[in-house]
Amino acid sequence: MEVGAKITAKGQVTIPAAVRRALGLAMGDEVIFEVDLGPGASHAQIRKAADFMALAGSVPVPAEWAGADWPTLRAAAWSAQAERHNNSD
Repeated sequence: MEVGAKITAKGQVTIPAAVRRALGLAMGDEVIFEVDLGPGASHAQIRKAADFMALAGSVPVPAEWAGADWPTLRAAAWSAQAERHNNSD
């Protein structure tokens, strides 16, 4: 699909309806622009940003971490990473 759009004076672009439908975009969704500055013809692609909250519950949580809050989990992960790093020396 190839659909055109114009850039406003403020640098804004309205994503055409056909593109929004094809990407499953809705108001409030975030998009990612991937720019390729290759030799000859530079181009950009747009894609829907990943919704990481949609992944919630998709990975089993070890029993010892069940119910732990985010700061506790983060500290435990950092500690485990540091220990692995120290043991690799």
